[in-house]
Amino acid sequence: MQAAIHNEFLTLTVDTHGAEAVSVKNKAGEEMLWSGDPAVWSGHAPILFPWAGNYGDAFTYKGKTYPGGRHGFARHMEHTLLQAQGDTIKLELRSSAETAKRYPFDFVMTTVYQLVGQQVQLHVTVENKSEEAMPFGLGFHPGFAIPFDDAHTTQDYEFRFDKVESPICIDTMPNGLVSGKCGFFGTNIQKIQLTDELFANDSFCLTGLNSNTLGIYEKDTGRYINCEISGYPYTLLWSALTPKVQFVCIEPWRTLPGAEGGSAELSAHPAAKILQPGESDTTTLKINFAR
Repeated sequence: MQAAIHNEFLTLTVDTHGAEAVSVKNKAGEEMLWSGDPAVWSGHAPILFPWAGNYGDAFTYKGKTYPGGRHGFARHMEHTLLQAQGDTIKLELRSSAETAKRYPFDFVMTTVYQLVGQQVQLHVTVENKSEEAMPFGLGFHPGFAIPFDDAHTTQDYEFRFDKVESPICIDTMPNGLVSGKCGFFGTNIQKIQLTDELFANDSFCLTGLNSNTLGIYEKDTGRYINCEISGYPYTLLWSALTPKVQFVCIEPWRTLPGAEGGSAELSAHPAAKILQPGESDTTTLKINFAR
């Protein structure tokens, strides 16, 4: 089931499957999210919980083994629609016998979308309903359609930070697990030129950033889509490798994939957030659409 809200600038559509935004249109009716073409990448803007990235084939907790995989399971589950009116859509996912097969904790995940001018705000609150500490990870994976119109090509776009950066790139090659290696993506840069070959080796996991925003910009017009990344320790850039870039993902994460050769024990994950019994934690992503 889908629900839509709008204001004078944007129309947002969210699917209860995964609590995923599947469409953001501007006032001209132009689609700004990726279409979700399954021949290229079936996602639009999935929410990654209770882990982001590859967690290996399996992990263990208190001697029991659970299936791992990529990006958790919340993106594949039906969420309950609680509200869809005015400028707000609210959904909820509660732990169940089904989730217990993948993740041995009782939780409530509440997802709230709001429209504020030309900005989509996404608030995800995770509450630990268990009687023990609960480790989890959370990340966002929005994909934005490129080019913005038929008059532009890949070369007309660049990623921009709002501050000069010397980002560190964490190596996750070749299997999506953290290898322990890292290096500078660049030094004293503020722009990354988009090319059709940029993602030939998959994604870039950037850390050490000081910028408040990271976005994709159309060089001749100044039109852009950016994400507010302040407070996120990791931001990934990715697109499916196709002859011509069809979308780009800007992915603020609060966690990392599993470690290559590291412990499969869930509680040993070095980048997990730990919630004590009864505690909750809210993560907010703000996306600005200036096109």
